[in-house]
Amino acid sequence: MGKSKKNIQIVILLAIVLIGVYAVATVVFGSDKVPKVGQKAADFELLGMDGNVHTMSDYEGKARVINFWGTYCPPCVREMPALQSQWEKWSSQGVEIIGINVGENKVTVENFVAQTGVKFPILMDPKRNAVASFGVGPMPTTFFVTASGKIDHIRIGELDLNTLDKQIEQLVNAK
Repeated sequence: MGKSKKNIQIVILLAIVLIGVYAVATVVFGSDKVPKVGQKAADFELLGMDGNVHTMSDYEGKARVINFWGTYCPPCVREMPALQSQWEKWSSQGVEIIGINVGENKVTVENFVAQTGVKFPILMDPKRNAVASFGVGPMPTTFFVTASGKIDHIRIGELDLNTLDKQIEQLVNAK
């Protein structure tokens, strides 16, 4: 009876180890479903602060800067003025900056947008569906997408004005 119990414990331990190895490998090597540089950007269908549902196809033919952010994320808050400035500079040249708020309620986001004067499209991802589709981990994460819909660059972390400007210029020239 004792030997049978030990065998069961070994089998359970092996199962736990295999699950752990799989989990670590998935994080380290990623999933094939997560878009990567050079691949087509994931689609989304999200409610905007303007009350309309927005999809990736709404922005077809435009270069896109898609920024995942939250008011609870200090680097996200700090980069908002740079994103607004670049939207003002590049929007007439076919570049759309899209902010996707992650997991917050509409009132919190409305208050933040009113306080900061952000004018570019802000979309809500309360269930984190777009986060999952894009494979976003740490925030802020910004995807630079060409007018043809391919990911040109992925930036994890805060963007300053100069870096953002150079990256958008490169994106526009990638058409």
